Amino acid sequence: MILSEISNNIAIQVETAYLPEQSDPDKKRYVFSYHITITNHDSQPVQLLRRRWLIVDGDEQVQEVEGEGVIGEQPVIEPQQSYSYTSGTVLATRVGSMQGHYQMKTNDGQTFNADIEPFTLALPNALH
Repeated sequence: MILSEISNNIAIQVETAYLPEQSDPDKKRYVFSYHITITNHDSQPVQLLRRRWLIVDGDEQVQEVEGEGVIGEQPVIEPQQSYSYTSGTVLATRVGSMQGHYQMKTNDGQTFNADIEPFTLALPNALH
């Protein structure tokens, strides 16, 4: 599944995948990867400072993940350039969703949130 959107001149594209080799359905362990591409459509560089995710499984169990940067980095994204990374999450159900935001900072010190609309994490053919 691929989702793409723009928030505050920041385009965020999300591509998800189920990782069967890391999952164990008998133990209610479903592992998903998400590949994010962040593109800066603003006229000045922006730095990704923080992330916040709400991860909800099919039983409505919520995990909140918050912290500095992504994958140990706080990248600066130049105008018309992109930054990509891949991360993952574990759910107790075959289907779930994620949503959240990145806190960004402009060169002139302004901070803003680039929102990430909800996207689905699901086993292949789990949704009809």
